[in-house]
Amino acid sequence: MVQVRWTVIVTLAAAVWLQVGGGTVDAQSGGAGVTPPAGHPLLPAIAKAKAALAKVDTVVDYEGTLTKRELIGNTLNTQMMQIRVRQKPFAVYLKYAAPNEGREVLYDVSQDPGKLLVHEGSGVKSLVGTLALPLNDPQILAETRHQVTDLGLRRLVELTIKQWELESQYGEIDVKYFPDAKMGRIECEVLQATHPRPRKQFPYHQSRLFIEKATGLPLRVQNFGFPQQAGVEPPLIEDYAYTGLKTNIGLKPIDFSRTNQSYQFK
Repeated sequence: MVQVRWTVIVTLAAAVWLQVGGGTVDAQSGGAGVTPPAGHPLLPAIAKAKAALAKVDTVVDYEGTLTKRELIGNTLNTQMMQIRVRQKPFAVYLKYAAPNEGREVLYDVSQDPGKLLVHEGSGVKSLVGTLALPLNDPQILAETRHQVTDLGLRRLVELTIKQWELESQYGEIDVKYFPDAKMGRIECEVLQATHPRPRKQFPYHQSRLFIEKATGLPLRVQNFGFPQQAGVEPPLIEDYAYTGLKTNIGLKPIDFSRTNQSYQFK
């Protein structure tokens, strides 16, 4: 019989800097250590993630800024865009700030669940006009690790819950909680799960979920690959951060329509 090792580390003391590649998260905290409930160390983290999901379900719609960093092939790509989301039926509008400034993307599951609309903001490609592309079109997947249906706060935390529930069947995991972290100026609690060595059941070496303290909403997820050798920082695989959020703002059907006069779809 193989003995499974479960390890949990709850950090509630000392100042900790979480390296994120190109930036840091200040996770300063104080107080005495707390022993987590009995059972797998991921269970309390999953419970917190599900509480964040419940908070998302109180939101009808929202807008803000999405910053994505994704490892595509051997290149770490960064994209920043304005985002509008309607939760039900799911719809999303994107306007890119950098790179591909002016690019607009529109998806509404109630209008066409299998395709999204996209047009470029400038350059030769903008002359083509609006394209209706399948969600898994190679042109799209060449720039991103996820389809458009994975955008938004709900999928951000749903995918993390799914991953952690699978990983909770196994050992070899360290879990840390940073209750007084910051994402820029936003006060957050950070949940961090780390696997010390590669296993086929672990897609990432380390995963972090950022939950805003003021609202309870999940704002950011980071996933890191396994380092190639000891003493080397783990490579960032994907990082999705939502900032400047305004929730329950009363977005209308026209906000997710190509006929919106403030958009440039043709």
